[in-house]
Amino acid sequence: MKIGFLTCPGTHPGSPIRRPDAFEHDLQVDAIRPELAKLGHELVEIDWHSPVEAFAALPLVQIGTVWDYQDAEPEFLAKLDALETAGHILCNSAAVVRWNSRKTYLRELAESGAATIPTLWIDEPSSTDVETAMAQFGSDTIVAKRQVGAGAEGQSIHRKAALDPDWRMEHPAMLQPFLPQIQSDGEYSFLFVDGAFSHVLRKLPATGDYRVQTLYGGLEESLEPTPEDRTAAQAIVDALPFDAPLYARIDMVRSDQGGLLLMEAELIEPFLYPRQGPQLGAMIAAAIDRRLQTTTLTA
Repeated sequence: MKIGFLTCPGTHPGSPIRRPDAFEHDLQVDAIRPELAKLGHELVEIDWHSPVEAFAALPLVQIGTVWDYQDAEPEFLAKLDALETAGHILCNSAAVVRWNSRKTYLRELAESGAATIPTLWIDEPSSTDVETAMAQFGSDTIVAKRQVGAGAEGQSIHRKAALDPDWRMEHPAMLQPFLPQIQSDGEYSFLFVDGAFSHVLRKLPATGDYRVQTLYGGLEESLEPTPEDRTAAQAIVDALPFDAPLYARIDMVRSDQGGLLLMEAELIEPFLYPRQGPQLGAMIAAAIDRRLQTTTLTA
């Protein structure tokens, strides 16, 4: 069978406006494609902006590198709904994506017991809200993130000594204290397929930066997780309010007390770091094949 892999103009092969970090798309596809072929399936890259009719030959579609969805969220969610209505299997499902597309899901996970970073949720924050967050969190440095965002786009950092009184964000946002351990210890990403642990890596920002994405010079390194860290990440997957999705990337940061705090549960379009997990492609392919087999049996 042909399996769809959703892209966007910034990641689709041959696009004239490919992003500098689109090589991550290539790495991911190169890991999954040959493993699907071993099971008799063909991976087909397709831009999510394509009409529903273009997906007719694709019974299952993996949401891959849709790295512009945050700027067209209503249209993106509507396209996923239309695909499911037309009978396509989506991985991850439209319901999972809708739940995960707004970072307010972190409040739900926190209420279920997850250790998260303290957050102030503001619809259109101004410098006054940043000052409120500084006072509330006892921090001289605040990071502002879009509630619907990806890849640190639109993210900003604010320091008390140089706060711009005219600053504001024209999006629903989350304000968090800056955690210096991001620069010293990095960010941990735990990868899961169908709820099963695949691998973990640590991402470190470039000197002088705090963003860990390769687009900003970030670096990655493989590591073996401690039992405690792996258990902390697994607990987040187990706390998701639905069956285990095809893929999940749990991003965490070390707290002052030594445990891990949840930064994000990435269930829409995360890079899955196949270089650090050479078994990832086979795990994804097997999970996709299981979904196809189950659908065939119940049809």
